[in-house]
Amino acid sequence: MTHQSAPEAEPTIGRLVADASRDISTLISKEIELAKSEIKVSVTNGGVGAALFAVAGFLLVLAIIMFSIAVAFLIHWNGSGLDLQWAFLIVFGFYVLLAVICVLIGIRKVKRVKAPERAIAQGKEIPKALKGKA
Repeated sequence: MTHQSAPEAEPTIGRLVADASRDISTLISKEIELAKSEIKVSVTNGGVGAALFAVAGFLLVLAIIMFSIAVAFLIHWNGSGLDLQWAFLIVFGFYVLLAVICVLIGIRKVKRVKAPERAIAQGKEIPKALKGKA
């Protein structure tokens, strides 16, 4: 009599591969679910943060307007300074001058923008390296 072992006692290679494949698939799907939940929290926080920055920017614009009016009235100094229309014109001129300076500096900075030459050169070498010609 030959003694046969039960087929369930020793798993086959095919069964091991199938189990491993199923486990990897489950692991990947769980990792994707975790990433989605983390991204959702990050996007929510980012959206709230961006909205608060927008509100702060709007309030800052209002503050600059109020400050400008205050400076104009300070130049006017309750009638003993310049006329009110000249005071407001001075404040306006200051903002125009500030805007022109910002534009000039911005133009100088934009002219300094260059293409990423080293990255482009390295990118052109990738096909050669893949072909083994590097």
